[in-house]
Amino acid sequence: MNPFLCFVLQAWNPSSCQVASMETSRFLRDYAVWEINAFLWSSLITITYFLSYKLFKLFKLWNQACKIPGPPSPSFYGYFTTLCKQNLTEVLSDSHEEYGSIVKLWLSPKQLLVSIKEPEIIKEMLLKAKDKLPLTGKAFNLAFGRSTLFASSFDKVESRRESLASELNVRLLDRANLIPTKAVDHIMAELHQNMTKGSINCKMTSQHMAFTLLGATIFGDTFLAWLKSTIYEELLMMVAKDACFWASYSVIPFWKQGFWRYRRLCTELKWLTQDLVQQCSKYRQYRHMEPSANLGMEAGVFLQDNISLQEINGRHNVRDESCGNIMSLLFHGCLTTGGLINNMLMRLVTHPEIQHKIYSEIIMAKKGSEDKAQPVVEKMPLLWATIYESARVMPAGPLLQRCSLKHDLRLKSGVIVPAGAILVVPMQLVQTDDSSWGNDAGKFNPYRFLSKTEKTSASPNMDASIAGHAEELKDQRKCTFVLKDPNKNPAFLPFGSGARACVGQKFVIQGVATLFASLLEQYEVRLCSGSKTNSKPSTNYSMSQDFLSSELVFARRNN
Repeated sequence: MNPFLCFVLQAWNPSSCQVASMETSRFLRDYAVWEINAFLWSSLITITYFLSYKLFKLFKLWNQACKIPGPPSPSFYGYFTTLCKQNLTEVLSDSHEEYGSIVKLWLSPKQLLVSIKEPEIIKEMLLKAKDKLPLTGKAFNLAFGRSTLFASSFDKVESRRESLASELNVRLLDRANLIPTKAVDHIMAELHQNMTKGSINCKMTSQHMAFTLLGATIFGDTFLAWLKSTIYEELLMMVAKDACFWASYSVIPFWKQGFWRYRRLCTELKWLTQDLVQQCSKYRQYRHMEPSANLGMEAGVFLQDNISLQEINGRHNVRDESCGNIMSLLFHGCLTTGGLINNMLMRLVTHPEIQHKIYSEIIMAKKGSEDKAQPVVEKMPLLWATIYESARVMPAGPLLQRCSLKHDLRLKSGVIVPAGAILVVPMQLVQTDDSSWGNDAGKFNPYRFLSKTEKTSASPNMDASIAGHAEELKDQRKCTFVLKDPNKNPAFLPFGSGARACVGQKFVIQGVATLFASLLEQYEVRLCSGSKTNSKPSTNYSMSQDFLSSELVFARRNN
């Protein structure tokens, strides 16, 4: 019976109240049961559809992965347990040797890793796979906040990356002083002060050099005078170190006190970034600096959304996105540049003959230069070749990672990589492969990036002569060297390639060359007595560990 009709009947016939009340209660009870059943059935259908879709995707992944060569999974959990005990580069090396240039590894039942070693296929993959791993984007977002430079999806970062690449590699490279002279002088002064205490740690010194170069380039003189720069550097590295750990949780671990301590560090880092931006903007306003007068401009200049002083009225008014871009850029640049400086220093101390030749090259270049105070790095091909070779022999990271989040990746070789699979390039294997670099691929040889030319037929584009610095040449007087373009070799990938390549690679190389031109002119770098290092990295895939704790001595030259 309709409840409304029952109420009408009650009004006209009081004797039927008891019957109507019972009918109403029964109807409400039946209605509640029907609603609960409908909810349960709809939930069951939804969950069944969701699980069926997940199961379909899982079977599709397994089916596609079966067509990719690779070792069988050692257990249901894939190679996760194995990789906890064994170096991933070693596992990939054995797999490539047995199964070819493209191999798969199961990290878990639903996580596939595909490694590519063939340079031409790598080039194709890097052009097509434009996304980063979701965990990478999540870690950057957790540590530094929202960013339009380091998000996982390429669609979200494409425009900002293009503007940043234009700023770093076009506008700034056109200027005479790429790295502020004061930045290099500041590093030299700190280095001289630290040497009074004895030897210094190679890794920490390299990191600090990179941080100072990047900070001075982005923020200008304000960064060098900022009293909190040391605290900022330590906090930045501390926050970045634990980002992947906390980002690996599927659900925010609000029950862990360590997570909230980490979040407080992130907040403090953001406040320091805002304070630095404020100081930089005020300094620029008070000094009436023009953007073209100094490389170190206000913090937003590289990030398309310039942060003006009007936008920074209060300490917490700087946009989160801009702060996230600044912190991410500093960390990523510091990690890459610091690793390159660290490796360069270690190569120089383990190959003192190369260091001596570079020093002679610097002196010769300055003698032929009008500006004696400014190093002319364009006339130092051996210095550039040494930087390239250092980046080749020991790249900043063991793996170059990419991902195609939405679509399957179809390679010309016929292999189809499922969407969401982790695509990696084992950098050390590719950059020390005999087929790409010759029989001496595992040896440190900067001359592989130099071409020999007769002086009488020298090209007008030739920058410099380093005759007298290569004893292995039969006729030194008639020979000169010209720097080759390292990017012509598809196996040269220290800065990546394709759409997600490092946007500041030219900028970084030029800055490192400027730094070492000033450094080696004033100091001779030596390994501290008692420190040991491995100078033969060709067979040791964990060679980077040998360089981390090396102590160096910078001996000031008499000239």
